[in-house]
Order: sequence, then C-alpha cells, then structure tokens
Amino acid sequence: MTQEDRWQNNYDEVTRFVNTNRRNLSKYEMTERRLYTWVKHNRKVMNAGKMRPERVETC
Repeated sequence: MTQEDRWQNNYDEVTRFVNTNRRNLSKYEMTERRLYTWVKHNRKVMNAGKMRPERVETC
C-alpha cells in the first residue's frame, strides 16, 4: 500500500464517520483519537500551504 493509498483510506474513513455520526471526531474518545490526530495534522499542513494541490481539491 502506498502513502497515497493510506492517505485516501484515512480520508474516506473520516468522511464516513462524519456522515454516519453527524459530528466531528472527538479528541476525548479513544476510539476516534487516531483519526482526530490525522485530521489535525492535515489541517496544519493545508493551512501552511504545504499540502499537495490534488489533496486540497479533495478536501
């Protein structure tokens, strides 16, 4: 599995979670913590202008 595949899988998992639960991930819920951290990191990268353009379009 490539890095791009892993990124897309995480993105799909976050999207599914939000659509299913109608809420954002919680940093306090241990079962959601991994994806919460992933989203937090990607927001930081995007806001710094360092995210690849094709990923920004996906978000």
